[in-house]
Amino acid sequence: MGEGPETGGPIRVLLADDHTMFREGLARTLSSYGGMEVAAEVANDKEARRLARELRPDAVVMQVQMPFAKAKEALREMRSLPDPPKVIVVTMFEEPRYVRELMELGASAYLVKSSSSEHLIAAVRAAVFDPTSRNVVVGMPLGMLEGTQKGEDSILSARELEILILSSRGLSNHQIASRIHLADATVKRHMANVNQKMGTSSRGEAAKKALSEGWITIEEITEEEAEGS
Repeated sequence: MGEGPETGGPIRVLLADDHTMFREGLARTLSSYGGMEVAAEVANDKEARRLARELRPDAVVMQVQMPFAKAKEALREMRSLPDPPKVIVVTMFEEPRYVRELMELGASAYLVKSSSSEHLIAAVRAAVFDPTSRNVVVGMPLGMLEGTQKGEDSILSARELEILILSSRGLSNHQIASRIHLADATVKRHMANVNQKMGTSSRGEAAKKALSEGWITIEEITEEEAEGS
């Protein structure tokens, strides 16, 4: 592989999506953005795994459909490579449990297909330039993408997203900590990060903004409310 982004070269991206028109649209979006190039386009997980080994791209933008079995297999294989690419999942499914499941398997970002081209560019850049943490973008408002030129500063992590949803259900820091097996102080720190990234000053304001922007849904806030109380 030639020069990579760490030495000033372009971010090399492998696209995997079985919808030709959608995949071609992604290719045009990425190619038109400075500092990125499309290394290859494929229509299925098997070819994506093969080319990830052969071409060693910096990132793979991969469509995921239900059931998730093939996507899980592809994620595990790509993340086990000697020089694994960052994997950005693109899907129609927005529910937090799907986000957490795929992020735990090694996905670097998760986008729904209704996300904008700015979301895609930000997700790829954040994944490639932030080697120590995994990030998630789920229909994120454009205002929350400020600062992504240097990484993930305005993108919530998978854990932060989870805590935001739980806090939006009215759970206290202690209740959230018990639910997801963290220390109270860790939950408090994550909530502080959420407010900083979202430009809000309280849990209620963060929940209201995320809901009004269409980033989280009322269903996500109300589901399992009784269990968490």
